[in-house]
Amino acid sequence: MICRRRFSFLIMIAGAMGCSSTEAADLRSPLAKYVEARVSEFGEIPSNRREPLLEIAAYVRSQRDAKAPMRLTFICTANSRRSQMAQIWAAVAATRYEVEEMDSFSGGTESTAFNPRAIAALQRAGIAIKPVATAVASTNPRYYVSFARGQEPLECFSKVYNERPNPKAEFCAVMVCSQADDACPRVSGATQRVSLPYEDPKAADGTPEEPAAYDERCAQIARELLYVFSRAAEHE
Repeated sequence: MICRRRFSFLIMIAGAMGCSSTEAADLRSPLAKYVEARVSEFGEIPSNRREPLLEIAAYVRSQRDAKAPMRLTFICTANSRRSQMAQIWAAVAATRYEVEEMDSFSGGTESTAFNPRAIAALQRAGIAIKPVATAVASTNPRYYVSFARGQEPLECFSKVYNERPNPKAEFCAVMVCSQADDACPRVSGATQRVSLPYEDPKAADGTPEEPAAYDERCAQIARELLYVFSRAAEHE
């Protein structure tokens, strides 16, 4: 199964209260500062990365304009690190840019467990993550993920990309690792497929570089998905 989120936004009068757009989205602190730091880095996104990011943004925008489901499923091999981070950052980014009624999902070509190193990197970024009490002893524990006041937490855990509650039709499949990208040249039910591979921070596991590697990947995914939704929020 996959962590799914239907967004219901609190509308705040940012101009009248002198609030930034992040405050209007009601992101938790210190996450709000982390998000704005990543927004300030949009200029660092290489041109070859922008093409697939704009493709995702165009999908979200076209679905929104057609009043059709906006569903992104991020797919990697084990649904342990990159796809989990991408699913969560897509949710944060949609909130930041007030792209309502967007659902983000994640899955793997196999299921393992949400890696604690990835969880720690997300927590260092300011996202609140805690285990679901009934699943603590599981080999594939579930976690509540919170990032904005007034919203129910996401429930995240590892699962295969076509398992419930993932959509089986009318979604955009975003391939975030080259292995899954090669293994799934066609994703059943997807109306669009985008290749957006990230280097796996797993290579640094057990080394002194481990925290930095996970923080770097976390920041890159956050930066790029914030860019996606900054463009998706635009009206042509």
